Amino acid sequence: MAKSVWSQVIHTYFFVIQWMSISMAVIMYNKWILAYFGFPYPLALTMWHMLFCSTVAFILVRVLKVVKSVNMSGRDYRRRVMPIGLLYAASLWLSNSAYIHLSVSFIQMTKALMPGLVYMIGVFMSTERYSLRITLNMMVIAVGVGIAAFGEVNFVMIGVVEQLSSLVFEAIRLMLVQVLINSQGLTMNPIQSLYYVSPACFMCLSIPFVVLELPVLREVPHWDLNPWVLVGNAFTAFALNLAVFLLIGKTSALTMNIAGVIKDWLLIWMSANVFAAPVTPMNLAGYFLAFLAVCYYNHTKLQQMKRASKDQIKNAKSEDQVTIEVPKEAKR
Repeated sequence: MAKSVWSQVIHTYFFVIQWMSISMAVIMYNKWILAYFGFPYPLALTMWHMLFCSTVAFILVRVLKVVKSVNMSGRDYRRRVMPIGLLYAASLWLSNSAYIHLSVSFIQMTKALMPGLVYMIGVFMSTERYSLRITLNMMVIAVGVGIAAFGEVNFVMIGVVEQLSSLVFEAIRLMLVQVLINSQGLTMNPIQSLYYVSPACFMCLSIPFVVLELPVLREVPHWDLNPWVLVGNAFTAFALNLAVFLLIGKTSALTMNIAGVIKDWLLIWMSANVFAAPVTPMNLAGYFLAFLAVCYYNHTKLQQMKRASKDQIKNAKSEDQVTIEVPKEAKR
């Protein structure tokens, strides 16, 4: 009994550390390529990621048949997947663009706004119920991020606009996944999601790429880039999706959220030490305020989930009692 418990704990920590490590590697890798490696082309980099993920997912689903396809019709693909692919493409493009202008540490601080954006869009789309307490909690998060932004030394407005726009698109995407995919009874693991969404992202990214980056790339006289650097970057991005699948499959989404908070603090420290990005006391004070508010929000959501689970158990028990009593009445 004790060995099985310890084995479960070791497995949980292994998958958490694996996901955190790969996630941090992808973020630092992208920052290095876009800002220091000499490849400041976020559209091209994002398209390369989508092409790589589409190819590997196709091999896994269609050739090796490691994962089954969902058998989605062309009409359903256009109605359900293409809007998600468009939003995902915009989110990835803008978030990668922000790495050119902003530090990794400040970008991580702005991500504290994500629960508030998801909540507001959920209320607007009627997937979340309005709550004054949650709204005030989100305002505290916004104030904390605002303080962190006020204390940011390398504050670049275009980078902030890109990052905030990326968060908005990502929040809308998460809501659409819930409305267009989950509510329709479709469940997809990360490999299946990549198989369907990555080609849609690639197609959506190709339009701004042709207009914005392709003419610039054509004018580059000589490329002095190691292609294996880009291959390794794409492979790391694909490995992150596998790590997410393993983490949620072996633990829970709550474990991932808690690990994500720890990961954000580690990335702030790594950004300051690896890229020498300045982190001021006001940065830390503002983010710590937002961090506390996010923790309170996660605690509130956890309590709501526990109450909902208890209600389901009570309803199930009451239904069982009714089904047991009905035959007794009929026997009399």
